[in-house]
Amino acid sequence: MSVNLETNAAVDKYPSRISDKPELLDRKDPVVYTEWKESSGVTKEQFDSYDKNGYLMLDSFFSEAEIAQWRAELARLQEEFRTKPKEEVIREPGGDEVRSIFAVHKQNEIFKKVSEHPRLKQLVDNLLGSETYIHQSRINYKPGFNGKEFYWHSDFETWHVEDGMPSMRALSCSIALEDNFHYNGALMVVPGSHKKFITCVGQTPENHYKDSLRKQEYGVPDQNSLTQIVKEGGIDTAVGKAGSILLFDCNTMHGSNSNITPLPRSNVFLVFNSVENRLVAPFSGQQPRPEYIATRD
Repeated sequence: MSVNLETNAAVDKYPSRISDKPELLDRKDPVVYTEWKESSGVTKEQFDSYDKNGYLMLDSFFSEAEIAQWRAELARLQEEFRTKPKEEVIREPGGDEVRSIFAVHKQNEIFKKVSEHPRLKQLVDNLLGSETYIHQSRINYKPGFNGKEFYWHSDFETWHVEDGMPSMRALSCSIALEDNFHYNGALMVVPGSHKKFITCVGQTPENHYKDSLRKQEYGVPDQNSLTQIVKEGGIDTAVGKAGSILLFDCNTMHGSNSNITPLPRSNVFLVFNSVENRLVAPFSGQQPRPEYIATRD
């Protein structure tokens, strides 16, 4: 996959971080890119629900044996990088605990196979209407007692502005490695929010990713726009047993609370992008983020 670093200003469908006032723009892209069929991997009701709400929770998608293996590997990596510095390892704001490890589909054979899981790939490719590739992968740790929150955001806003993703033709898959309860920092989503694009204010600082992966301060929605979309769609919490998956559109507004319970909440996070939605130059006009955050090849 080659990199197009030509000027993008004329084709920017979702301009953001260029005005001092936020806007709510209508989505200009489909949500699903094919019609439902028997081979889609979900029921017609589930397919339509994803299109309408921007997310879909599927219980027991992976087996207990698979989850046990991945959880063991998660723990091994956490221990390996507890004190070992590495570019792909992101630590908690204000501390040294491991928050996330990026590019696990490239650097770890176990999680590489997870990203290529045939049943998952079939489902994702059907929703996006083409072959897909991994735009970003990571494992997220949210330990008991002190797991930090993730503030509200649309992933696409950052991927568009800082990575150069042209269109909303990508989705995320969060694989639960622990049971997700309402009270241990499970992901919250705003149903229907994927149909609107909230522009953000504030020019992106150079090398913003070095801080934003620990605590995001640019590319976050304003409170008035958030209030409006929550009044319209409400808030759902993605709860489910280990082995469940949450699929959500790249523009779905989501976030999570901190975890002060003794119960950890860890997950494998995979972003699938259509091969027909390849990255161009970042719409911020800045240099692309590193390959381990946004795959270009």
